[in-house]
Amino acid sequence: MLSLSLLTGLVAALPLISATPVPVPIPSLPVTNHTLAARAPQWFEGPWWNFPPMSAWLGFDDLFGRNIPSMRAMGSTWDDIGRINVAIRECAKLGVDERVILAIIMQESHGDVGAPTTYSPDGLPTAGIMQCWNCPGFPRQYGLSQEQITSMIRGGTQHFKRDLVIEGDGWLAEDIYPALRRYNSGNVNYDNLSDGRGATASYVSDIAQRLTGWTD
Repeated sequence: MLSLSLLTGLVAALPLISATPVPVPIPSLPVTNHTLAARAPQWFEGPWWNFPPMSAWLGFDDLFGRNIPSMRAMGSTWDDIGRINVAIRECAKLGVDERVILAIIMQESHGDVGAPTTYSPDGLPTAGIMQCWNCPGFPRQYGLSQEQITSMIRGGTQHFKRDLVIEGDGWLAEDIYPALRRYNSGNVNYDNLSDGRGATASYVSDIAQRLTGWTD
C-alpha cells in the first residue's frame, strides 16, 4: 500500500488548480446511475439507522490509501490518482464529506478516470468517474489534466449535493444514506434503503462498507 508520506509528496508535486468552480449544469430530472452488482461482504437494509454509524467510518487519508490499488488496476495513472485526491479535497468545499465523494467514485467506477459512458433505459448518458447524468466524461483516456478530473468530480459532487439538500443537507447518517439512495435511483423508500426501485439495490449497503474500509 502506498504510504501517506509518498502520496502527500505525489499530490504536492502536482500543479495547483483554481479554487473557482467551473459551473456544471444540474438537471431537474432524477439522476439514474448504473453501477456494478453487490460486491460487499455484508448486507444492510431497512431505514438509515440500520446502516453503520459515521463513528465507524475511517478517515479520508486511510480510505484513499486503501483504494489506490483498485484505481491503478482500472488503468488510472499515478498522476491521475494524485489529481483525484486533489479534486476530492477541492470539491468537498461544496459541502459534501470528502469520504462520501471517494466512496461514490469507488462504487461507480473504481476510480477509473477513463470510465466509459453508459446509458439508461431511456437513453440518457451517465458519464465520468462518478457516472452521473450530464457530467463530463473522458472514456478510455488516461493521464488527464487536473481540470479534466476535477470537472468530473465536481459534476458528481454537485449532483449528490442536490440530493443531500433534499434529505436535510446535514453531515449526518440520517441525511447521507438516503441521499446516496436518491443519487443512485432518483427516489427513496425510507423504510428500506436497499430497495433499489430498478437501480442497484445494494448501492447504499456497498458504500456504507466502503466508508468503513472495505475495498474491491
